[in-house]
Amino acid sequence: MLILSRKVGQRIVIGDSIEITVVQVRGDHVRLGITAPRSVVVHRKELLERIAAENAEPADPLQHDAKAPNNLLPESARE
Repeated sequence: MLILSRKVGQRIVIGDSIEITVVQVRGDHVRLGITAPRSVVVHRKELLERIAAENAEPADPLQHDAKAPNNLLPESARE
C-alpha cells in the first residue's frame, strides 16, 4: 500500500487517465474528487461489500417481505 500526504487542492494521478483530488478536509473526513474515463467503474468499497453480501444470501421467493405489497408475493405466501 502506498501512503501519501496531500493538502486540499493537491492531486494524485493513477495511470494515464485517473486523477484524484483532495477537495476538502474537515475533522476526520476527507472529500475526494475522482476524474476517470466512463469505462472505469468507481464505487465506495463498503457499498460493494454490502451488495456482495446481499447477492450471497440465497433467494427465497416464498419468504414474506413486510415491505413488499401482497400482490407482488407468490399466491402461496400471501396472508
